[in-house]
Amino acid sequence: MDDNQLTVTLEQIGGFEFLVKFDEGTELLMDEPKPLGEGKGPSASKVLSAAIGNCLSASLLFCLQKARVDTRRIKTTVTTTVKRNENKRVRVGPVHVQINIDLDKGPRPKINQCIKLFQDFCVVTASIRRGVDVSVEVIDQEGDRLYHSGE
Repeated sequence: MDDNQLTVTLEQIGGFEFLVKFDEGTELLMDEPKPLGEGKGPSASKVLSAAIGNCLSASLLFCLQKARVDTRRIKTTVTTTVKRNENKRVRVGPVHVQINIDLDKGPRPKINQCIKLFQDFCVVTASIRRGVDVSVEVIDQEGDRLYHSGE
């Protein structure tokens, strides 16, 4: 697969409320919980948790469908621990994902093969486990670069 770029735009509405716009036209309201924000939408940590759970669920479902194993329902619960590091900064800690799947008791070897493979095909989880390189720029209203993490 060739490299692809995904673009997501966040625009502050007020306080800690941001409207997230995805390139296909979908929008999501995000907000920090009280006392910082008003909790009008999920926080970044919750969206990250949802991305992990969605990616794993979709990856498992895709494999099972390719193996022609009928699935009736998937319910995934992601439990993310948010804790302070040694510098007292809040960080996302361990994440536990539980996938409950209602499937036909189909060919066990095909199900087992999917269970072995699906995590490796989850883009989000595999990337987070390895560590994702993030570069940051801050540009003011006049277009001047105030900060770049590579400098």
